[in-house]
Amino acid sequence: MPDSYIIEVNSQTAGIVVRSQGGYCFFASSHRFNRLEGQLFRNAREAERAARKLINGDVKEAA
Repeated sequence: MPDSYIIEVNSQTAGIVVRSQGGYCFFASSHRFNRLEGQLFRNAREAERAARKLINGDVKEAA
């Protein structure tokens, strides 16, 4: 299993997730995704879902 993944939403790079103890840590590549910065996710797919929810305005669900 890879140690990092690029997260993209609507052809825009949201950030990367890097495997750490307990999951994958999110690092934002755009200020639009700063709300997810440093959050820990179980896997890359979960981080991608959170980024999609954030970009679609569902902030409560993304955090």
